[in-house]
Amino acid sequence: MKIGILVREETMQKCTGKGCLSAFQKRKDSFARYDEPLELLAFTHVGGELEHKITRMINNEISVVHLSSCLRTKSPDYEALAERLAEHFDVVGYTHGSAEGKKRETIMRTKKPKVQTSEG
Repeated sequence: MKIGILVREETMQKCTGKGCLSAFQKRKDSFARYDEPLELLAFTHVGGELEHKITRMINNEISVVHLSSCLRTKSPDYEALAERLAEHFDVVGYTHGSAEGKKRETIMRTKKPKVQTSEG
């Protein structure tokens, strides 16, 4: 399974990513759910050209995007970001630490099905 991790841009000014990457490599916390082989194909912040990053993740056939625990805790756009990503990916709203958020609930979204319209 192909995985992407999105982190908070401001946090990355001082964070090394150790918590997210360690959880991924050790298959703990949010990554304990997987039994199949995993490939980490994106580890980036949500700043800059987010739509371009989403397109790249789609092109790289990423199935699931994990939002970092710092996004859950500190980002005012956490819910909107999860909804936007769910248009193309399953979304897991944290990476490491408890599945229960201290300040807000963890968001989990399944990729939204494409709506087909009939022309008649």
